[in-house]
Amino acid sequence: MIRIFLIGYMGAGKTTLGKAFARKLDIPFIDLDWYIEERFHKSVRSLFEERGEAAFRELERNMLHEVAAIENVIISTGGGTPCFFDNMEYMNAAGTTVFLDVNPKVLFRRLRVATQSRPILQGKKDDELFSFIKEGLEKRRLFYEQAKYIFNGERLDNRWQIDESVRQLEEILK
Repeated sequence: MIRIFLIGYMGAGKTTLGKAFARKLDIPFIDLDWYIEERFHKSVRSLFEERGEAAFRELERNMLHEVAAIENVIISTGGGTPCFFDNMEYMNAAGTTVFLDVNPKVLFRRLRVATQSRPILQGKKDDELFSFIKEGLEKRRLFYEQAKYIFNGERLDNRWQIDESVRQLEEILK
């Protein structure tokens, strides 16, 4: 039975690597944020705004438990998922956790082009964005580093790098 949780900061490549790895293993891939949006027919942003952070995190935890009941799956969590309740402990018990560790400079490069699609980043100038990423990553690192494996997620910029990362991840998890 395979159940892999990919965790890390936004822009770390959890969805990119998760989809490619799931394809290689011929098993389903679930992005927790997408799963939540499908179940509630609302964006994560809307749910967060309507319910507030505490209620959203509770909903997120419940959905995490729901998808973790699936066997033979790769799950990409939201960047904050590991940082609330006992989510990290739960994921470590339910499957294999992999932290995609990415340098703040690389995250900045990736997220700088996504500021319009990520509401939390909208309106931030470059220096504000870099500080936001660096500080956010530092706050969450304590949780992320509880993963069973730490994997360098910096090389996911093209098909060759993604394929090579899939090969490396498969080797590490054997």
